[in-house]
Amino acid sequence: MLFYTITEGAEKVPVSHFISAVKSTGLLTSDPRLRDCMEKIREAVRESAGEVMMDLELFRKCVGGNIVLLSLAFRRKFIIPEFEAFVGIINHIYYTSKLQHDGQVAKYIPHLTKFSPDLWGVSLCTVDGQRHSVGDTKVPFCLQSCVKPLEYAIAVHEHGTERVHHYVGKEPSGFKFNKLSLDEEGSMWASATQRMSFIVQFTLVLHPMLLLLTCFHFTRFQSEKETGDRNYAIGYYLKEKKCFPEGADMIDALDFYFQLCAIEVTCESGSIMAATLANGGICPITGERVLSTEAVRNTLSLMHSCGMYDYSGQFAFHVGLPAKSGVSGAVLLVVPNVMGVMCWSPPVDKVGNSVRGIHFCQELVSLFNFHNYDNLRHFLKKQDPRRLSDDDRVNLKFEKQLSHQPNELNSAETITIVHPAGDKVNKFLQVEEKRPFQ
Repeated sequence: MLFYTITEGAEKVPVSHFISAVKSTGLLTSDPRLRDCMEKIREAVRESAGEVMMDLELFRKCVGGNIVLLSLAFRRKFIIPEFEAFVGIINHIYYTSKLQHDGQVAKYIPHLTKFSPDLWGVSLCTVDGQRHSVGDTKVPFCLQSCVKPLEYAIAVHEHGTERVHHYVGKEPSGFKFNKLSLDEEGSMWASATQRMSFIVQFTLVLHPMLLLLTCFHFTRFQSEKETGDRNYAIGYYLKEKKCFPEGADMIDALDFYFQLCAIEVTCESGSIMAATLANGGICPITGERVLSTEAVRNTLSLMHSCGMYDYSGQFAFHVGLPAKSGVSGAVLLVVPNVMGVMCWSPPVDKVGNSVRGIHFCQELVSLFNFHNYDNLRHFLKKQDPRRLSDDDRVNLKFEKQLSHQPNELNSAETITIVHPAGDKVNKFLQVEEKRPFQ
């Protein structure tokens, strides 16, 4: 009875009503999984002289290839079932954070000073591909240090944990992020490599994860390279201490590092990268596995312990989620098994973290039970956006009962909602379901 659930019992509704219903679930009409559906709708609009009405026949024609995905969406089986209510709260946090006017735009990389301190954007993408953006989310900016966990994840994915950590440590140093220092075994501290960006990726090649990004900005790459004296000093120090693999060229590694820092993204594309980490290495909107589960686990562990410069301990304590910041004003936040978030606002505090981004993360966790330890027994309960409200749970049960009654619709409208292991279109759904509202 999916069609009548969407139309609220009507035999026909305007196509715009269907589009609005799709958007209300968190799916975008530009979602690649809905490409065939949206193309058929556009075709129907082109062939019609007036307003296109969607009846059962047109519905079957448009939705046929996406029935599983849309059934999950309209029957509120996504990770955030009440998505409109959830993003309403997200918008409120966004505007509250916008009132923060502390911090300054980073000046030590000249090209960063050209950004207005008033820019502020937040995008999120859930593990089911629900997406929402508010503010300046289409403005390109450089990832800077936010690229480092992605580089590390790719290095582990390509070469394995043991090989990477032969050169890179795991312990936070407790020192300033760019201090010339090694641990007792002669390896780079985990937090020191936040600055040098795991430059041991000596055989790294273009990887699907980096294909999510747009391109690196050549002018900003040059600006970074020309002001990178400290990075060169660290590079030569590591070379002297024999920290590089045999045959590695330190200057080439630094050049590559500068290029990666200059990769441009928007909040919208960055949120998909964060969601890929939240989804165990599978891109939510394509279903493609781009990182191994081992690489994701290790990356999130290091992000949690040393991803926020000299504020990492405070962030772990108050927010309790893996995150990585960059001096461009970006904060990449991961809520494991739920969603990824990219915040961006150029003004940063004295340790290099976005003032508005930090405030947003703190407010998010103050309202929702996303902190790593919010789910301990007898702990103060916050809102859980993964649960349906009582009223919605009753309505969903009623709809389920109706769907089991005899009807004239074909099996596409009475489909049992399962996660098909062999469905290539929806392979992002190949996860074990442990959602509390089901």
